[in-house]
Amino acid sequence: MSGSGPRAGGPSRRRTFAAAEKLQHLAAYDQACQASQGGAYLRREGLYSSQVTEWRKLRDAGVLEGRPASSKVGRLTVEQLEIARLRAQLGKAERRLARTEVALDIMGKAHALLEEISESGAGGPAAQAALMNAYRSLTAAGVTTRAAAGLTGVARATAGRVAASSPRRFSRPLPANRLTDGERAQVLAVLNSSEFVDRTPVQVYAALLEAGRYLCSVSTMYRVLAANAQVTDRRRLARHPARVRPELVATGPGQVFTWDITKLRGPVKGAYFDAYVMIDIYSRYIVGACVHPTESAVLAEEMMRRTFTIHGTPQVVHADRGTSMTSKTVTALLSDLGVTRSHSRPRVSNDNPFSEAWFKTLKYAPVFPDRFGSLQHARTFFDEFVQHYNHDHHHSGIGLHTPANVHYGLAADTDQRRRRTLAAARVATPNRFTSSINPRILDLPQAAWINHPIHHPEDQQQETVTAAA
Repeated sequence: MSGSGPRAGGPSRRRTFAAAEKLQHLAAYDQACQASQGGAYLRREGLYSSQVTEWRKLRDAGVLEGRPASSKVGRLTVEQLEIARLRAQLGKAERRLARTEVALDIMGKAHALLEEISESGAGGPAAQAALMNAYRSLTAAGVTTRAAAGLTGVARATAGRVAASSPRRFSRPLPANRLTDGERAQVLAVLNSSEFVDRTPVQVYAALLEAGRYLCSVSTMYRVLAANAQVTDRRRLARHPARVRPELVATGPGQVFTWDITKLRGPVKGAYFDAYVMIDIYSRYIVGACVHPTESAVLAEEMMRRTFTIHGTPQVVHADRGTSMTSKTVTALLSDLGVTRSHSRPRVSNDNPFSEAWFKTLKYAPVFPDRFGSLQHARTFFDEFVQHYNHDHHHSGIGLHTPANVHYGLAADTDQRRRRTLAAARVATPNRFTSSINPRILDLPQAAWINHPIHHPEDQQQETVTAAA
């Protein structure tokens, strides 16, 4: 298959950096790390930590300084790698030595201070404060919290605990136009009167104004009601019933079919074609596929009749809750054929995973065009893609078999040929294999599920008790 759509050209070219730019990024990154903003700098500049690591090796090897802006840096030689390694070790040693000198100075001062506290008899709180100051000085100098805790004897949890200071509370002055207690009682009495008890404060406010009476604003009415715990929703709100979670399993082809409809962009903006797709969830075989200019229950029924005639009638047909899926036409057909209908829960796309995953495989393919020039173009492309998917695509969910091999029972012969090939390869080159077990990706699953059953801990405990009995 070939395509000329905008996605067929592949990804854009990768970013390149000159030697000077790499040095600038390294300097800026090191400066950001000092302020604990290294990760933010990488995200802001669109860089990865692996790039910084590689550039730091180049800088330590001395191959970035003095290079023209347009020159490229090739692979480092063995000597340059050794120089970079030695420079990195030297830098680490110098930084460790500087931290050690600072730590010795801080601990010397702390020891002297503790001796003074001990001689003066100031007690434990003063000594604890001195040790805490020493801990904070060590961590500020770059010493790790673990090392600082070991030197000072202060637990890291204690050092990280911030003393909760009591919040300052300010007494809010009462507004000058605040209602008196008597006026608030009058407002509450009016709102609870037989005339206004079933009305909202907005309605009461409007009715009182028309009657030539003003008590207070609408917001004040709500505040008075809230102060007396009388603000609740009294409307008859609809309660949506709990939807049943569909749980379907297929242990072979022809047991469970799932179908859905997706939109295909037409030649102009606002024009779409509708693609009807039905999938066998065990074999992933596309048993039915067609493209029509509109979505219709009658067209869906025609596709189902044609599909069931060719591939047999399944036990269960699963779909979402679209208009065509829940239409009387489709419902009557499945009922006449004795097929069990299953539907996804509202707004739960994961309940129809096989159709949704196939639509993504279709629309993310490099050959998928941005728009279809005509209905015939869409049908031709769809037929070719379905043919390729069914007979040439090695699906990772079914042991890298093609859907056609699994659907028509040819997967066992293919699996035997694969095992013989792997066995011969192990005999020919045993050093390339560390295990006699075939890769798990080649295993064909025993069953295909739509929503595995959820096992609760109490159910497992009950099963254990039953088995023990």
